[in-house]
Amino acid sequence: MGMGGPSNSRSRMAMSEINVTPLVDVMLVLLIIFMVTAPMMQQGIEVELPETANSGVETNDEPFVLYIKKNRRLYIGEANVNMQGLRKKLRAIFKMRKNKQVYLQADKTVDYGFVAEAMGEIRAAGIYNISLITLPK
Repeated sequence: MGMGGPSNSRSRMAMSEINVTPLVDVMLVLLIIFMVTAPMMQQGIEVELPETANSGVETNDEPFVLYIKKNRRLYIGEANVNMQGLRKKLRAIFKMRKNKQVYLQADKTVDYGFVAEAMGEIRAAGIYNISLITLPK
């Protein structure tokens, strides 16, 4: 009776440890997949933004962004818009939008006069809430 008592009781006990090796393997594979695909998920127009010390602004709706590229071309999303048609286009877009706010993302090499002219057209369209997008320092 005393010969096999303790060893038999240990072999019949349930294992109470979780094998985490498969979990770690799966998590590492998912991490690698996300690291590879995350840079591909960035969309939009490439604009070199100026840097400021101020922090960002939060919004609940999908933000409306007007882009000004280095070559002084205006873009709403992927669509190119000229300065003369900007006011009419904005009035049509913001007729149905609840949030009447425009985020202006201008390249830092674009002269101030052109940015001010674009802001004037935005205000002429009846939109007075204009925010400039910058990068933090």
